[in-house]
Amino acid sequence: MGRIDESKSFIPVRIAVLTVSDTRTPDDDRSGDVLVERLTADGHILAGRMILPDERAMIAQQLRQWIDDDGVDVVLSTGGTGLTGRDVTVEAHRDVYEKEIEAFATVFTMVSMQKIGTSAVQSRATGGVAGGTYLFALPGSPGACKDAWDEILHWQLDFRHRPCNFVEIMPRLDEHLRRK
Repeated sequence: MGRIDESKSFIPVRIAVLTVSDTRTPDDDRSGDVLVERLTADGHILAGRMILPDERAMIAQQLRQWIDDDGVDVVLSTGGTGLTGRDVTVEAHRDVYEKEIEAFATVFTMVSMQKIGTSAVQSRATGGVAGGTYLFALPGSPGACKDAWDEILHWQLDFRHRPCNFVEIMPRLDEHLRRK
């Protein structure tokens, strides 16, 4: 397991939260609230927050807007990762990914198996990178958001985490865009 290197300084990351739901409102967006509470408690910066319906084109458009925003390093979406007909968040994410982080889904499934057993097979959580921005699609339950943050993202979005983390390679995520 990794560790925190206390000789390094914490680097706050700017994170946008997108809730995908046909029914949620700012008053009852518990999963979005969980993510905001956890990321700010860890010292990161809330860069934006929005609720959108389960519409693939709208989701992809918002992801692209945040990818193009220099004030956003990471986008966390919650909702729309299941198997029903309206669950299109994963497809919207993949519409914008330059690279998929396949192991994110694997590790999330491993974490979920410890909590909900074989029901974890129904999640299509995913992660990827586009335009130098990390994108993660999490299930819509508060418990799944807690698990993803507490067991994976809390660590990988901390520059001090060893042996490696997502933050330390952020400056190189878009190096292919700078080459001419």
